[in-house]
Amino acid sequence: QVQVVESGRGLVQPGGSLRLSCEVSGNISSIGTMGWYRQAPGKQRELVAEVTSGGTPTYIDSMKGRFTISRDNAKNTVYLQINSLRPDDTAVYYCFAITTRYVWGQGTQVTVSS
Repeated sequence: QVQVVESGRGLVQPGGSLRLSCEVSGNISSIGTMGWYRQAPGKQRELVAEVTSGGTPTYIDSMKGRFTISRDNAKNTVYLQINSLRPDDTAVYYCFAITTRYVWGQGTQVTVSS
């Protein structure tokens, strides 16, 4: 069984920063691409960023500049650094990893508010 556990949820003031972490564990032989989606209230889930097993990142255009994705293959962990947070970044952030299939975390709440 594969587990995907996110951490780093929180309430952050506008302009602040936050780092989300996501660790994959369990019966896995290899992990391919890992990444993050987010879902804001009343909106569809959208891709934020993903990174290949070789470390090549891809960002959605609207996420470029403030979001940085990285991974530590030795720890089976992917990170998402978010800077200059805005209220419209408020969402549940979901981690995913591709093993033999997509596996998902339970989601972690990020709230940006003063």
